[in-house]
Amino acid sequence: IQKRWRGYYVRKYIHNYYALKKYLEAISVHNEIVRNELQEYTEMRENEEKKKDLEKKEKEKKYQARKMHYLLSTEQIAGIYNSPFRKSPDPMELLLRKSKPLSHRRQQIKSPFAYELYDWPTCTRPPTFSTEQPLPPIGRQKPQGPFRDTAEVLQQRYKPLEPTLRVAASINSPLEKAREEMKREEWRNRIHDNEFLPFSSYHKNEKYDPSIHRSGKYGQETYGIKHFREVQPKKWVADK
Repeated sequence: IQKRWRGYYVRKYIHNYYALKKYLEAISVHNEIVRNELQEYTEMRENEEKKKDLEKKEKEKKYQARKMHYLLSTEQIAGIYNSPFRKSPDPMELLLRKSKPLSHRRQQIKSPFAYELYDWPTCTRPPTFSTEQPLPPIGRQKPQGPFRDTAEVLQQRYKPLEPTLRVAASINSPLEKAREEMKREEWRNRIHDNEFLPFSSYHKNEKYDPSIHRSGKYGQETYGIKHFREVQPKKWVADK
């Protein structure tokens, strides 16, 4: 009886089939709504990214047109974007006509040697005798053409020296330096160990050391002692 009653009670009040079915339908509807909203949000973000990319490309294109304004066609000479073989000019040519050329930016270049003391013992820096501000650049227009900015050129000109390893390191290796030092040491030292003493009685008992030519294994050579020219009478033509 208790088993039958518990089953009836659970099916009637706790585990209601129709309520669960209604709940699952509500969840599926809610999930579909959330999915649609996420899809719309994703499409909106993609459209915004595409719009930003198009604006960035358009801005870059306009900047390039202002930068390359010198390629604009004139009444006498056609530009590279306005070929006479085309029916209509290139869109870049039309953009060049609408855009204005870039103006020269005046920037005050600070000298890298200003406000520095003169290192006179090592002479690594040039002397600076005045601490006044340098004169401003001359106000002139930038010449028309593909020239670099003046500030960039001056920055490249006054950039600090960065020597490579081949320049900074010594040309000789430590082994070569040791060999040179050994050669200089041998050159400074005396050639033989027999010390010369300027006394008449010191060299009395010394044996005379003949030279290599006079003390040979096959006897002495007579050249330079008895005659200075080799004489062979058998090869004489006459008796004299």
